[in-house]
Amino acid sequence: MPLQRREIAPEKTAEQLELCERIRLRLGPGERFAMVDTYGCQQNESDSEILRGFLRAMGYTMTGDEQLADVIVVNTCAVREHAQMRVFGNVGALTHVKREHPERIVVLCGCMAQSEQIREQVLRSYRMVDLCFGPNELWRFPELLERTMQVHGLPGNRGRVFEAGGEDAVAEGLPRMRDGSVKAWLTIMSGCNNFCSYCIVPYVRGRERSRRSADVIAEASALIAAGYRDITLLGQNVNSYGRGLDEDTDFPDLLRRIDAIPGDFRVRFMTSHPKDATEKLFRAMAECEKCAPHIHLPVQSGSNRILKAMNRQYTREKYLALTERARELIPDLVLTTDVIVGFPGETEEDFLDTLRLTEEVRFDSMFTFIYSPRPGTPAAKLEDPTPRQEIQSRFDRLVESANAVSAALHASQEGRVVRVLIDGPGRSGDYTLSSRTDGGRLVHLKGSESLIGSWADVKITGSNTYALFGEIVRA
Repeated sequence: MPLQRREIAPEKTAEQLELCERIRLRLGPGERFAMVDTYGCQQNESDSEILRGFLRAMGYTMTGDEQLADVIVVNTCAVREHAQMRVFGNVGALTHVKREHPERIVVLCGCMAQSEQIREQVLRSYRMVDLCFGPNELWRFPELLERTMQVHGLPGNRGRVFEAGGEDAVAEGLPRMRDGSVKAWLTIMSGCNNFCSYCIVPYVRGRERSRRSADVIAEASALIAAGYRDITLLGQNVNSYGRGLDEDTDFPDLLRRIDAIPGDFRVRFMTSHPKDATEKLFRAMAECEKCAPHIHLPVQSGSNRILKAMNRQYTREKYLALTERARELIPDLVLTTDVIVGFPGETEEDFLDTLRLTEEVRFDSMFTFIYSPRPGTPAAKLEDPTPRQEIQSRFDRLVESANAVSAALHASQEGRVVRVLIDGPGRSGDYTLSSRTDGGRLVHLKGSESLIGSWADVKITGSNTYALFGEIVRA
């Protein structure tokens, strides 16, 4: 049975906004700057929009220059060791900033900060960090920052604020400062109940809790009215949306309600868990005019033995049947996935099962990772005698295969005329514009930046492993 959904009382979130005003008045006149540095997934990007929203309400101007920032916020990811080490490296580099400007405040938040072990390490070894709190405390950021300002400069640990825990609850009415005006993140749920054996997310993000559908629809409607054209619904497992709500709305129902909102927009979502992906979802995607024909469906492994050890709760046979049915129902479906290589105990035969599955499905794009043990997860306790060199070799073989499939699928698009949303400036040689097809394929274009935010018909003239290149036929 799902846990009972809890919500932060509206008056409590209102108090946080009042605190923002109090901080702004205390700081007084004059321009002050804040910086939010984000690591990890789209959910972290969405959380950073809230952090920026709070900071703007306090009177701060955003900057990307740590030398200029009065408040530096580092929003962290704990999913892989590499991201964690990058965070520690970059936070450690702030030592010189604090030495030159001891009055500046450094904040470490996000998934890493939810770990007691990490908090202890930061408290002991990263003296430049003044405030540390996890994702469940995000809605209390103004309160925590005000407390930090009050004790800042006191000797020893008395001048630092470290908050643990926080309840798994939904907080509505928080301010946001979004990045750009074309694409928007829209969180529909947080947390995860799946407890895959390798994954730290349920331990740092908490259990699943869905927002009320009326709140999601209201936010989507406001985004569309404000001119946003590409909206991505976010959740650790969007397919399980609605469990624990006191209303009869599941994720396919929510998709249909968003699709019914008037306006010229496209809606996407991520991430989906194969155990909860259903024909009802695929039919909703096929029948919703504004739903992107793209699904990110992480398979992680093609070996039933490894899938069981991962606690993924499906088999390779079920996964293959799902993808086959999705493609039957959704024309031009773009299918992407995640794959982990080197899970403890993975044999060559297990790896070959994965390689055979990916070559059979022919994913448009694959995000491939070498297994990274996360302390506190069941898999971290498993022994693995496989040499690192052998794991790297398997990883390289998988990437080579994936790139060949992606290149071939992209080449098959050449000569077609497709509809794209021009969503930003280009970053590829002479191509001045970046755009996405309905299925999410990246298309580089040439044209005026005045076209950003508009739809265009584009003829695909070239491709490579990672992107398409096109000419605007009609804008």
